[in-house]
Amino acid sequence: MRSMPLWLTPMVYMATSVAAGTILPRLEQAYLGAYTHHMSVGAALAFFSAVSSGMIALTGIVFAIAFVTVQFSAVAYSPRLVIMFVNNPALYHTLGIFFATFTYSLVALAWTDRGGSGIVPLFSTMLVVVLLVVSMLAFSLLIRSLDILQIHNVLRVIGAQGRAVIRAMFPRIADNASAGGQDETETAVALGAQTQTLSYSGEPRVIARFDIDALVRLAQGAGAVVVIECGVGETLVEDTMLLRVHGAAQSLPERALMRAVHLSTSRTFEQDPKYAIRLLVDIAIRALSPAVNDPTTAVQALDQIEDLLRRLGRRRLDTGRARDAGGALRLIFPTPTWQDYLALSFDEIRQFGATSVQVMRRLRSVLVGLSEAVATEARREAVRRYIDHLNLSVGRSAFDDQDQVVALEEDRQGLGLSRKRRDA
Repeated sequence: MRSMPLWLTPMVYMATSVAAGTILPRLEQAYLGAYTHHMSVGAALAFFSAVSSGMIALTGIVFAIAFVTVQFSAVAYSPRLVIMFVNNPALYHTLGIFFATFTYSLVALAWTDRGGSGIVPLFSTMLVVVLLVVSMLAFSLLIRSLDILQIHNVLRVIGAQGRAVIRAMFPRIADNASAGGQDETETAVALGAQTQTLSYSGEPRVIARFDIDALVRLAQGAGAVVVIECGVGETLVEDTMLLRVHGAAQSLPERALMRAVHLSTSRTFEQDPKYAIRLLVDIAIRALSPAVNDPTTAVQALDQIEDLLRRLGRRRLDTGRARDAGGALRLIFPTPTWQDYLALSFDEIRQFGATSVQVMRRLRSVLVGLSEAVATEARREAVRRYIDHLNLSVGRSAFDDQDQVVALEEDRQGLGLSRKRRDA
């Protein structure tokens, strides 16, 4: 079931407050009139007026905080990080609490001295006080959450998203298979004659995820194999070939096929571990730009990238196939190879960081660690080839002879603790 859009969250709080304001004061007047307190009518009116007007001011402050957060994340880190901060549920719940406090304060104001009775509703007053205290706590927690803007927290959050996707998508390679000399291979299968194609039509959209179970059921019902031509994270434009159906006894319903391919206006972390790496690389290369010149941030991004690649290196990446309960192949979809992950993780950082000894040392440390940590010999060999490529890049760089010697050393801190020396 689809979750409620975050922008509706404050509306739910406000609707609940309006409902409570419609029912509770009437119940209080009808059944709880004997419960009173000694607050004067004038003091109560001043209190409710102050609370309601103060909530509007706080709402403006929260909006300003959200605007600054979005602007800062776009400029300092990456425009693609904006959605992560904008979709922070704490922001919307805080706004909702403010809306509820504002609305119920107006209700309590309207029921005070109603009809010239001189009565201040006791329980409504207590509820306004409780809402005011909760609003202050929510505001404090929201301010505290701005700590996420620190670079190490931003990198940690992105890394956590990537680790969650890796755990969900890729099974671990068995220990007894870790010494194997071959990496994942795709065996040829007879797909049968092509019986149906499906192209995308509409505005550009990004593939967020595939409903693999639904696609397998559709293919199984027709005795077919569905071959998806586009991977998660790719943008579909008009007439893009989305999938092909092979060996079907009958045509598969196109609407059902399209419903199984979830589209979004931007990339998401769902079924896309590349996206976490992409964001980390974006932060690193922005930090390495001449306008910023902050190689230490690039080194911190490499810390998270190394962790993600070590996890990927111990897991099966040949998950682009799905079978039905009987073991028959029903779905094929494109997935990145180990070489794809290496190129995504390091190519741009190596190119933009070619003038930074610190980045070269940390990058070498990442690669040497990966060559020892990954599960298969094929992957280790791919990492060793990348180390040779890094050596070539350092040899062709503008570093003098002494800087080249320093750049060819391993250092997990970039510049801080030399380890083993590698010959160019």
